[in-house]
Amino acid sequence: MSLLSRMSAPAAVHELAGLVSAVLNGPSGPAKLSAPPAPRLPTGPTGLGSAAARLWSLGPAGGAAKGSPAPTGRTAPGGTTAPTGTATPTTPTTPTRTTAPHGTATPDGQTASAPSTGSHPTLYCPPALRDDPALGEAVNERLVDWAAEIGIYPGQLDKVRSADFGRLMMLAHPESDDPDRLLAAAKCALAEWAVDDHYVDGEAEEARHDLLGRRLAIAHSVIDQAQLPLRYAPELEQVVRADPVAMALRSALTNLHDHATTTQVRRLRHELAIMFVAYGQEGVWHTKGQRPPVWEYLMHRHENSFIPCMVLVDAVAGYEVPMAEFSDPRVRRTFNLAGTATVLMNDLYSMGKEDPTDFSLPMLIVAEEQCSMEVAVERSVEIHDELMHTFEAEAAALSVTGSPELRRFLAGTWAWVGGNREWHAGSARYNVAEAA
Repeated sequence: MSLLSRMSAPAAVHELAGLVSAVLNGPSGPAKLSAPPAPRLPTGPTGLGSAAARLWSLGPAGGAAKGSPAPTGRTAPGGTTAPTGTATPTTPTTPTRTTAPHGTATPDGQTASAPSTGSHPTLYCPPALRDDPALGEAVNERLVDWAAEIGIYPGQLDKVRSADFGRLMMLAHPESDDPDRLLAAAKCALAEWAVDDHYVDGEAEEARHDLLGRRLAIAHSVIDQAQLPLRYAPELEQVVRADPVAMALRSALTNLHDHATTTQVRRLRHELAIMFVAYGQEGVWHTKGQRPPVWEYLMHRHENSFIPCMVLVDAVAGYEVPMAEFSDPRVRRTFNLAGTATVLMNDLYSMGKEDPTDFSLPMLIVAEEQCSMEVAVERSVEIHDELMHTFEAEAAALSVTGSPELRRFLAGTWAWVGGNREWHAGSARYNVAEAA
């Protein structure tokens, strides 16, 4: 189920709602990050919690993208620059305990034991680094206006507004307080989700899974512009212009060029192609009435995640990770770990709204392992936390030898994950108490 379609799904039954609340409203995992005395490259990871803190020891990096001055604002502890309206990291007064594999060091320096029977695990996730409601609202209103102009989500713009994707961009990109840059990222995100809502889930129009491959191929001809002979090009263009989703993708990518380098836009085009492959896979499940095994679903979530949004971390902040580093398999692996973790977190938050036709990790675990939903949720949280702990450790190791831009990008990814969690926690669509 796509992000927007959660809004029209019925509320969960009482027992499931209580379970979701227990897992998601507890401690979020790592303590809020405190910057070290001065920005510097770390000497090496000495534990998960300290690794995370070092990841955020950012200084301004070079290689600003076109039309992008370095973010301005007040100085956070340790010499890092925070955008206007940013809440600088602080350490909570009480330690946060997380459910972790036996012997794993938690951010408070203690050793976590294996989860005890009857206790709910908690999601290991950083906090948001800033909250500027006015900025988020300004971006959101402009995004709704753009959606109306393009023609996506006809008659459902109130749902688009309520989803508050402008707030998501504000929370997830704390290095920028430029509404134009945040809006550029928001347009790309909404165009991507429109593909799902219009073509796959049938939230905005009737889903025709038998036509999904054709529709995705035509949409992709806009993402990576098809070069047809002159005699036939007008026919394709006519079809594209009649499809608001294809036009939204074209408009969003064109606008992104004003704020990102050609390389950064090409990155996004590549990630969208991967996501389209995953949409095709989901179409097969629906057409054939198949329930995927857990391993296949996790592979699907690797390809159908928040990565297309996250890949713009440096573009929105106004710098660029060197292509050689971004393409390094080690960097790619680490980045994808965070992407998969964020979308599995979405699965858990989405349990507050039930849909019997939906695929989610907990539901598939229940079906495959014949276990209770409580056990499936616990297992899902463990999978999420494994990915987050691995990302944290591997990102810290990469920051030792990588460029300042790479270290900043990895820290920005960590911040994106935290902002995304905060958005989910505050959205009426995922808040069981408000949705009931």
